Amino acid sequence: MRLYLLALNPTDSVTEGFLPAAARLGLDVTVLTDQPDAHRAVYPDIEVLECDVRDFRAVVTRVSTHHRPDAVFTNSDHLQTQAALAAAYFGLPGKDWRATLRCKDKAEMRRRLAAAGVDTVWSAELTGPAALPDAPYPCVVKPREGVASEDVVLVDTAEDLFTRSKEILDRRPGAVLVVEEYLPGELYTLETLGDGRTRHVLGGFHTELSPPPYFIEERLTFVPAHPEAVVGQILAQLDALGVGFGACHTEFVVHEGRARIIEVNYRAIGDQCDLLLARLLQIPLFEHILRAHLGEPLPADLGARRDGAARLEYPCAERPGLLTEAPAATELTVDGVHLTYRPLRATGERHELYRTNRDYLGVLRAVGTDQPTVDRVTAGFLAGLRWEIQP
Repeated sequence: MRLYLLALNPTDSVTEGFLPAAARLGLDVTVLTDQPDAHRAVYPDIEVLECDVRDFRAVVTRVSTHHRPDAVFTNSDHLQTQAALAAAYFGLPGKDWRATLRCKDKAEMRRRLAAAGVDTVWSAELTGPAALPDAPYPCVVKPREGVASEDVVLVDTAEDLFTRSKEILDRRPGAVLVVEEYLPGELYTLETLGDGRTRHVLGGFHTELSPPPYFIEERLTFVPAHPEAVVGQILAQLDALGVGFGACHTEFVVHEGRARIIEVNYRAIGDQCDLLLARLLQIPLFEHILRAHLGEPLPADLGARRDGAARLEYPCAERPGLLTEAPAATELTVDGVHLTYRPLRATGERHELYRTNRDYLGVLRAVGTDQPTVDRVTAGFLAGLRWEIQP
């Protein structure tokens, strides 16, 4: 059976998650990408074909002139609609392209949720710098189709909005921005997995952010089960968007018992959280996702471990410059807590300060069975690491 995997840049999710899972399932894999050299350098034994993967017509042509497909899949935020359209063209299981579009387009997501009567958030779209004096400040301004907190910023006044929107559009000519009311509350995620008939809730995370006005995710703590009322509210909003097939990573806030979606990433959670989930829950997570795209039903019970505790930490650069000293990749167990540290920036690299997850210097995954112990071991391990950035 042949799996076509659409990708932009190489990611840990694909390299360490989906490709090994495909091998275990005995699948023949063809990677379609607009960056073929980067992928061949990471996994030279996988077939990689150049393709304008942002254009679903190019994807259809590349597949139809190659081997017959059994699945068309992507874990990229940017390529969900293209993969969904290509899968539909070939009569294969996949996500509804309308749902992928609603999730990717943050303005359309707000319109859809409001029309369905499940949540209404004040929002507006900008194609140029604007002040919007009547907006309900504070507001959040962000690219309509952005990811990873890139160019997401809190604004307190109309003048601030004009300045920030001009800065973002200068960096992103031709982009459309969304301005929406700030939703107060603690930030969480809900991780789900479905086959179009059965939907499993895998738990989620409590996310701790950098100080405003930016929204960099610095720490995530696993939440085995959110309150039933909260899960019900989020699932109702996902139903309104048409989300229910494959993996989905939903970010939401809870304030005074009300759960409201911030954004929906219609793919597996990234930044190595998916790798942690597979280990923590002790399930073949990546195989389950691929099997769904092959048309196989998910088991009624995934057999997920329910006594796990986990935390992820993302040490961030605090200033621009040249990274001259950094810890190496490490894997060890301390007091029953399994620690996996992976650097995300090589020494000798010079970077600006981005105010996004591109500032991450590394990621620490910690898995155990007792949250206080996980927290203590994590803090102790991080205290022994050192990064040096020269101007």
